[in-house]
Amino acid sequence: MTDRIEFKAQLAVTDAGEITGLAWPFGSPDRVGDVIEKGAFTAPASLPMLFAHDQGQVIGVWDEIGETAEGLTVKGKLLVEDVERAREVRAMIRAGAVSGLSIGFVTKTAKRNAKGRTISALELHEISVVAVPAHPGAQITSVKTIVTSETQMNPEEDTQTPANAPQIDTKAFDEVKARLDKLEAKGNRPGIPAIVQGAANTKAFVSFLQGADFDKKALTVAADAPAYVLAPEETSGEFIRNLVEFSPIRSIADVRTTGSHTILLPKRTGITNAVWVGETTARTGSEPTFDQSEIAVKELATFVDLSLRMLEDSGNVEAEVRLALAEDFGAKEAKSFVNGTTAVEPQGYMIAPGIAVTNNGHATVLSADALIRLMYAMPATYRNRGSWVMNGTTLAVIRTLKDGAGNYLWQPSYQAGQPETILGRPVVEALDMPNIAAAATPIIFGDFKAGYRIYDRVELDVLPDLLTQRTVGLARFHARRRVGAGVVRSDVFRKLSMAA
Repeated sequence: MTDRIEFKAQLAVTDAGEITGLAWPFGSPDRVGDVIEKGAFTAPASLPMLFAHDQGQVIGVWDEIGETAEGLTVKGKLLVEDVERAREVRAMIRAGAVSGLSIGFVTKTAKRNAKGRTISALELHEISVVAVPAHPGAQITSVKTIVTSETQMNPEEDTQTPANAPQIDTKAFDEVKARLDKLEAKGNRPGIPAIVQGAANTKAFVSFLQGADFDKKALTVAADAPAYVLAPEETSGEFIRNLVEFSPIRSIADVRTTGSHTILLPKRTGITNAVWVGETTARTGSEPTFDQSEIAVKELATFVDLSLRMLEDSGNVEAEVRLALAEDFGAKEAKSFVNGTTAVEPQGYMIAPGIAVTNNGHATVLSADALIRLMYAMPATYRNRGSWVMNGTTLAVIRTLKDGAGNYLWQPSYQAGQPETILGRPVVEALDMPNIAAAATPIIFGDFKAGYRIYDRVELDVLPDLLTQRTVGLARFHARRRVGAGVVRSDVFRKLSMAA
């Protein structure tokens, strides 16, 4: 059965932060019909205590975990002396805002029953304090109180409110409880995913591709496309690394992420006008002008057909799908980053307006002197950070060129990981750059980090279609990603034109 993190459970606490509870009652189903049998739990000697299954909110530790006839009972301690969030949770428990426990586990063995599953083996990962547990019977049973000279309370007794204790305004807790109730109710709905990091994410993604009985709670949903499933972080990261191999401009451009469909960037269209003045000469004002450029996020989509037999028999189906998508998406991206002109693709740097041109001096014969003139026509700031971009055919011609002293313009790399250089600056080979021909612009030089911006919106999301192609023995996986790109500064680039 596919491994997946699941959340179930119930809770009780004291002033010192000692807390006991029934994490899972035996003999009754939870809200979605799941039953856990006695003897199913596998747990270490201690487990982290989280708040609402948030791994960023560790509030204590469970150091006594065991099965009884009643169910899975736990005892632990809130870190009230060291963690502010633990003190807040203790206050919420006292006010009744939270009173439940919920367990996070990976199912090992289970079978379907009339309403849900009967789980006979699982691996316990964490136990959380929650407002609404997945199992109504999972509750905190006690919270122990610190013994002081003022209260003189028995440390083994449950918390009681002294007669002279200050009254607590529970209005704020009621508001928190209402919000937590909504979040917990939403999280407990079947089929609603929760964000879970780690190996379980990738395993579930493989099962997702294979069409197995997977738990959607172990997958992350893209915010702008709830019907799609975003690949796990590890898969998406490897996908982007593969893209760089097929889309080399990513290695030199300014690549960022965005949460919007459009990025507006301010740009200066005029400069200040300072003048030299005498001691008492009147100063003149400057009125620099500004405008804004816009980079729209575009969408790239395709689908992959895989045979049902391959899905059933192959253990590396995830890698095969990732590589196929990286090759296709990378090739399409690379082409659009160079020559993208249509409304549905990113803007290419070769068609962006305002980029200066240096003439080669000949329509078909590439000139070494022209490359030197082009490079030194750039301001030193950008020239010293610039990169050459051209295709392999042009690069082959340049490898034969020499300067006036007989030195080759092109220099090989003598160190692993370092690029080849032309006139001391790195060169990137882009397949989609034009060839050397009359009136063509086969070479561009510039500071791509400053001048060309790439925005990733959705790295990779996949939607499986396991039905419509089944009659021919196939499963279809629809893939999409969203990315935008464009020139943000044209003055940091210069092109070589094959013209006299």
